[in-house]
Amino acid sequence: MTRWIKGLGAATLAIALGLTLWEPLTAPSLKSPAAKSHDAQIVRDKFGVPHIKGKTDADASYGLAWAHAEDDFRTIQEVIAMGRGRTGTLLGSDGAKIDYVYHLMGVRDTAERQWPSIPADVQAVAEGYARGLNLYAAQHPGEVRLSGLFPVNGQDVVAGFVLRAPFFYQLDKTIGALVAGEEPSPSTVPPADPRLTPNGRDPGMNGSNAFAVSPAKMADGKTWLISNSHQPYTGQVAWYEAVMHSDEGLDMAGALFPGSPMVLLGHNRHLGWTNTVNQPDLVDVYKLSLNDAGDQYRFDGKWLPLHKKRVWLKVRFGPFVLPVPQTIYRSIHGPVIINKSGAFAIRYAGQDNVKLVEQYYRNTKAQDWAEWSASMSLGGIPATNFIYADKTGQIANIYYALFPDRKPGYDYNGVLPGDTSKTFWDGPVGFDKMPKLVNPKSGWLANANNTPFMAAGPGSEMNPADWSPLLGIEGRQTNRIHRAIELLSAEKGKITPERLLAIKFDKGYSRNSFAGSLLVKILALDLKDAPDLQRAQDLLRQWDWTSDGAGKADALAETLFHKTSRASYHGLPMPNPRETLAAAVADLNDHFGRIDPPLGDIQRLEQGSVSLPMLGGTDTLRAATIWKPGKGKASKLVHGDSFIMLINWDKAGKVWSQSIQPFGAATTRVRSPHYTDQMALFAAQKFKPVHFEWADAVAQGGKPYRPGN
Repeated sequence: MTRWIKGLGAATLAIALGLTLWEPLTAPSLKSPAAKSHDAQIVRDKFGVPHIKGKTDADASYGLAWAHAEDDFRTIQEVIAMGRGRTGTLLGSDGAKIDYVYHLMGVRDTAERQWPSIPADVQAVAEGYARGLNLYAAQHPGEVRLSGLFPVNGQDVVAGFVLRAPFFYQLDKTIGALVAGEEPSPSTVPPADPRLTPNGRDPGMNGSNAFAVSPAKMADGKTWLISNSHQPYTGQVAWYEAVMHSDEGLDMAGALFPGSPMVLLGHNRHLGWTNTVNQPDLVDVYKLSLNDAGDQYRFDGKWLPLHKKRVWLKVRFGPFVLPVPQTIYRSIHGPVIINKSGAFAIRYAGQDNVKLVEQYYRNTKAQDWAEWSASMSLGGIPATNFIYADKTGQIANIYYALFPDRKPGYDYNGVLPGDTSKTFWDGPVGFDKMPKLVNPKSGWLANANNTPFMAAGPGSEMNPADWSPLLGIEGRQTNRIHRAIELLSAEKGKITPERLLAIKFDKGYSRNSFAGSLLVKILALDLKDAPDLQRAQDLLRQWDWTSDGAGKADALAETLFHKTSRASYHGLPMPNPRETLAAAVADLNDHFGRIDPPLGDIQRLEQGSVSLPMLGGTDTLRAATIWKPGKGKASKLVHGDSFIMLINWDKAGKVWSQSIQPFGAATTRVRSPHYTDQMALFAAQKFKPVHFEWADAVAQGGKPYRPGN
């Protein structure tokens, strides 16, 4: 990241020149803004989940902003700061790297330029959410982390979506490689530094499971949908649960990220959907031919101006905010990064697009497959898998992405020539051309961040040959999809709800997965020269391929998989088997003095004073994906199974749902009773009810109140 290091050098020079700025983190006072005509009621159920009701959809978003701020205003402010290019002022040098990406992508320009094209009802929802945040900030000035951050408006909300959405398909790794001075192959470069990622997410932490089963396949005759997202447990992409209602027909229960004015996945009365991260090749890199002056590039035989803009990243160091200059370039392809290897332009899915906000909103209002498909045809969400189910019994798996409409004749996995329109693409392709599997004859669908050509079992899958390689569809196969396919395919008769949940919480590894390949190599090693490794090898021979805490080899196996799963997930070369085994043995001996501690001793769910054993595995359907140092010798789980929602519709079309979160509704409010109140249920694989109807929520919860009261 040579250019960034030079930027920090410029900051140091600025100190010497007296260019430092003093800026308080918090504002001394804020006037309470008028709420205009917005009004909403909020009632919280016994687990603190907010149920919000408004006359209009915008009222409901206004109430959502207030309720979420009550539970996690700290994180919401980080998201708002990102959408305004002020993360460096809030978080220091790491935040300034995000601000660099913000300017590079032209986030503010896109939000302002495209704002008039956003339909009035969608604008109203974004503005209502912003006003709810403004009211909370005005009434809680002591919680405001950055002077001048409020008031915010609807464009700030949209800008947050524009900035963060492309990073779920890892635009960050391409930017990171180019900034580091490398000439990347977009499909093979390793994950970027997570500090460069504008959603605060470690790029190796993508994951989720989803299941949909038709009523003909279920023993209870109901349509089932299981949303099983894998996200960080705290931070800017941690799920927040809410239920929203309005007199305009909004009825939606599910979860959202900080900064979102609507529920992003869950269900309404008629239908529901969930998402899993996909990673098609949606980024292309072009090498530009510059003139000697470096201010023009050649395109179709003509010299075009290379647009250049000077920006100042404000970086906080203690009480001072230091201006760091950066130069942003742009060609007709998109953002341009100049490094020691040349000038490289980036073109990516969803570029300069704000339709994703409308698409999410229209999804929540759809009442059947036709309306939902019309919303999906808007072409706003850059990339994600959608798993759908509705009260009529229809199920579907959609490999959704704004696929570039690429022209044949070039290798889009490598760096492309930027001097010809033959490599320049528009797009995206239409919703009708996206891979989708609707009502398979198997009666079920599953997705676990894998190729769309493994979703419904033998005899029910799509044919990969039917899809152009220019779409860049991934071929990844996770252990989770192998297990889901194996277990669901074995159910020759109808599936009971109990069996479906047992599959969702499966803790096993398939011999066909990366784990199987790794263990074959480890068990084949000649370790006569290393008795300690040979003992570990012998222990692994006894392993039952299940991380359920019952076997003596579970901890050793999971320690191995934590060291190798990232490479498998990203299609990178696997680490040396012997070296990996040695590192796992050393880690366990250093922390526990043995290689066979109980899995529940090394893998814990921790928040505040609560610490519980967590079973499951790195790439199992009961996901325990990322560990960090915890209390004592144990490691705490920070990513894996997160928000889980069970949804079904009975034969009369009535919806029912349950849900659970790792911690609680108020994950950053230490004194809240909802800081840890879902942990015991979560660790025990149990659920709490979702009181979808407003009257039920009032009956189960406390007294309704209004924002500001």
